[in-house]
Amino acid sequence: MRSAWLEDVRTVMERDPAVKSTWEAIWCYPGVQALWLHRAAHLLYRRRLYFLARLVATGSRMATGIDIHPGAQIGRRVFIDHGMGVVIGETAVVGDDVSMYQGVTLGGTGKDAGKRHPTVGDRVLLAAGAIVLGNISIGDDAKIGAGTVVVRSVPAGATVVGAPGRVVSMWGQALEREDAQARVMELERRVGELEARLGALEEKREGKRRGSTHRLA
Repeated sequence: MRSAWLEDVRTVMERDPAVKSTWEAIWCYPGVQALWLHRAAHLLYRRRLYFLARLVATGSRMATGIDIHPGAQIGRRVFIDHGMGVVIGETAVVGDDVSMYQGVTLGGTGKDAGKRHPTVGDRVLLAAGAIVLGNISIGDDAKIGAGTVVVRSVPAGATVVGAPGRVVSMWGQALEREDAQARVMELERRVGELEARLGALEEKREGKRRGSTHRLA
């Protein structure tokens, strides 16, 4: 954990030209403080000390203005700049080298149980006010524009803007709107196929379990 803490400070020094010293990064950057407190809260959460974990998370929110549920999984070298109003839900997963700014929300839709928050890949940029909702995936190296609302999975390397969000470029190459929509539809089709296969496997496994239980009875 100590190495992760040191990386948090180095990340600020590398990505924010406004920082002037290590002490400034430690004492004056709420994003760093929120990540440190979250690591402690997450450790308590994994040990099923849920109440203590929530106490630490609540104290962190009061001190930093950043609300990270202790169950969220946060990668390494994550940079939360400014940070006021950032909300990260319980089942959210954030990869390595992610950058996010004030007002970002990784939330649920209020309709699902279990995994109900986004999974964010590595090196993703979440600009100020970006809202990402539901059990969806944001691919590696994607960029989510300021104020964008995302409710569908985003492929790797995509830049998404607008409300609702739409893909406007892939790996830095601008797309025509029709081309972008076609790619998103293809991605949705593939995700639907994977979900259907997963559901069939789960039904098959449940059937085998019930059959085994019946034979034992």
